[in-house]
Amino acid sequence: METPQVECVEVTPKDREVERAVIWMHGLGADGHDFEPIVPLLGLDDGPGTRFVFPHAPVRAVTVNMGMQMRAWYDIYGMDFHRREDEEGIAESTRIANALIERENERGVATEHVVLAGFSQGGAIALHAGLRYPERLAGIVALSTYLVRAGSLQSEASEANQGTPIFQGHGTHDPMVVFERGTTARDVLSQAGYAVEWHEYPMQHNVVPEELDHIGAFLRRVLG
Repeated sequence: METPQVECVEVTPKDREVERAVIWMHGLGADGHDFEPIVPLLGLDDGPGTRFVFPHAPVRAVTVNMGMQMRAWYDIYGMDFHRREDEEGIAESTRIANALIERENERGVATEHVVLAGFSQGGAIALHAGLRYPERLAGIVALSTYLVRAGSLQSEASEANQGTPIFQGHGTHDPMVVFERGTTARDVLSQAGYAVEWHEYPMQHNVVPEELDHIGAFLRRVLG
């Protein structure tokens, strides 16, 4: 099946050669510009040159939002999320993530120096694609999110990414992706042997400065 082409917002260091990459996927209804402003706040100026790639999700009808057309990595049929999943949309967005990793390889960044990151829906794809990717990634950042197609993880997981560090952050007052969805994902991953660095914050469905500090520290560690 053909991988759809997606446009991306990119933030590239002006004073250093690019040696690392972070592919960061936005949440439902947002776009690639959503997290662009956070790059200077992560404290990566003194490390290896890191390119941030913020792809725009395809526009599709989202059932839970009365069928409105918006940028989404997959359709959401209801607020229970997991009882019925858009497997075709999840697979399509996984192919997009994989293609973006491969594009970084073509531009000279090895997979082991690529972090796959995302918020909410984007975080679900970061986890789903990252844990199944056949080559070792530097890390996975999963913010305010949950697992999709969790029942297939054991059979589809990549041995190469079994030891890949995972940063997971979630708000204790999140009304959209409730806190328990995040802790459930954490527990499933931990029980499967993944190295999850868990952080919780007194916030809703958003990102706060303390979380950015923790993400920055994680990225500095895994990107060297």
